[in-house]
Amino acid sequence: MFDTLSDRLAATFKNLRGKGRLSEADIDATAREIRIALLEADVALPVVRSFIANVKERARGVEVSQALNPAQQMIKIVNEELVSILGGETRRLRFAKNPPTVIMLAGLQGAGKTTLAGKLGLWLKGQGHSPLLVACDLQRPNAVNQLSVVADRAGVAVYAPEPGNGVGDPVQVAKDSIEHARAKQYDVVVVDTAGRLGIDQELMQQAADIRDAVSPDEILFVVDAMIGQDAVNTAEAFRDGVGFDGVVLSKLDGDARGGAALSIAHVTGKQIIFASNGEKLEDFDAFHPDRMASRILDMGDLLTLIEQAEKTFSQDEAAKMASKLASSKGKDFTLDDFLAQMEQVRKMGSISKLLGMLPGMGQIKDQIANIDERDVDRMAAIIKSMTPKERAEPTLINGSRRARIAKGSGSEVSAVKGLVERFFEARKMMSKMAQGGGMPGMPGMPGMGGGPGRQKKQVKQAKGKRKSGNPMKRKAEEAAEAARREQAAQGGALGLPAGQDGKPAEDFELPAEFKKFMG
Repeated sequence: MFDTLSDRLAATFKNLRGKGRLSEADIDATAREIRIALLEADVALPVVRSFIANVKERARGVEVSQALNPAQQMIKIVNEELVSILGGETRRLRFAKNPPTVIMLAGLQGAGKTTLAGKLGLWLKGQGHSPLLVACDLQRPNAVNQLSVVADRAGVAVYAPEPGNGVGDPVQVAKDSIEHARAKQYDVVVVDTAGRLGIDQELMQQAADIRDAVSPDEILFVVDAMIGQDAVNTAEAFRDGVGFDGVVLSKLDGDARGGAALSIAHVTGKQIIFASNGEKLEDFDAFHPDRMASRILDMGDLLTLIEQAEKTFSQDEAAKMASKLASSKGKDFTLDDFLAQMEQVRKMGSISKLLGMLPGMGQIKDQIANIDERDVDRMAAIIKSMTPKERAEPTLINGSRRARIAKGSGSEVSAVKGLVERFFEARKMMSKMAQGGGMPGMPGMPGMGGGPGRQKKQVKQAKGKRKSGNPMKRKAEEAAEAARREQAAQGGALGLPAGQDGKPAEDFELPAEFKKFMG
């Protein structure tokens, strides 16, 4: 969503590199480019003005004028100001001292409240809670049925006593759900309310009545990150009409400009708590302003990547794989292990999204966008078409076996051959890293071991000693060289002093400096 903004900011900072000092003209030009980038990204005008004023004030201060690298200092300032307008510190959910904790979802129709209720339920379940989803959207056709389906997929309970489709009292349903939660010992109640296509008095009154009936601990305003500036107007209307404690951004994986998302926390004074960035129920997590600012500035989001890896990968399995790679040059690491590792990575989510969390990936985002997620499935099909012995010993796979595997997996022989070759390369690289040798094939990098492709430094052959062009001087040099050779010939082997029979003297002693090297 923030690709356009990221590209403009990256181009702006690129112009600052290499400058030892920033002049007033440089600061003004940079501020102007940042202002254009933010406005193009659909950020609200009051937010842009405040942002630019803060950046210019800090850029003219001591922290930039006395910095060794002013360009990096400017990036630091912009990063900190982005974190500020996104809400500053990470906001956590507040839970009631006496369960159940009541969370009410509010927002316009189509913002994704019902789907988000299921995502929030799954997230709470993963945090060790037992959530209950309550169907209070009784106006929209099939809203109750949709919530039941989403709750079933998330593996959480649902309370839906009314059929909906215009039948039932949502305020009474919300009130009864609290007693039901206490009786069944659910510690969190998520109330899904109705929305409208636009702000109207009926919507506000119903939301206010549900709020008064259940006294929620948290009212979350769900906003579609793709609707542009109207998101800010809607947020202000809900804040004044019903009130809310935090914001949830949905559809962050869209291709809209998304600047409204940057504006809501600053305009309303309410922080963003959660963000939904995909269609799957797992595509949902707490919103971290500092991590989002890093992504916008193409500095990556390694903390989120590590958290996802910790959720997906088993510590015991990881240790087992590491020991296989470290022993006997990785030969214990088989194609079965390779397949298991690929499936674990696939569980973490979209490969293109994972790569997007790495620093500097914005420069190759076109290549990342063209990654075919089905390649992992094709590789899995090829490996599963092999016999157990072939997976354990891939060196057995010859031409006839490749043809059989290709036929069994519905792929080309060349694909089977390429997979096996890539497996050997990957095993070699991972084994080198597991043994602490760094990445192979990376010469000239401190701490990185060179691989087989590393070229040895060529030693230049020493040129012979040049002879003087002066005949008299050359004759004197030749005489000196002849005398030196005669003296060496009178010594023993290796030039040691000779005894009477021409052999090295037995009482010869090596100098002390050489003794310690000779042992």
